[in-house]
Amino acid sequence: MGSKAFKMKLLPGFEEEYKKRHDEIWPELSKLLSERGVYDYSIFLDEETMSLFAVQKLKDDANVDHLTVEPILRKWWDYMADIMETNPDNSPVEKPLKEVFHME
Repeated sequence: MGSKAFKMKLLPGFEEEYKKRHDEIWPELSKLLSERGVYDYSIFLDEETMSLFAVQKLKDDANVDHLTVEPILRKWWDYMADIMETNPDNSPVEKPLKEVFHME
């Protein structure tokens, strides 16, 4: 099993709204992520920089490479675009993070 970590950027003043939207994550989006092999997903907020730090734990047979074409994910991006830094297609601006330590 592996993991994927990345950071994104929240726009100032939207901390509560971001949490609210994720507390109410759409069941069909959760189902899609689970079906693709994401079995644990956490997002943390650095309130000083408004940076979001995400970690996805992936099953060995995870298939997350083509999630970006899924209509429900693209709809989620559109829903979140008003409170995050996004690319022209409304996908969040993501910066992959390199793992430098891991302990089990």
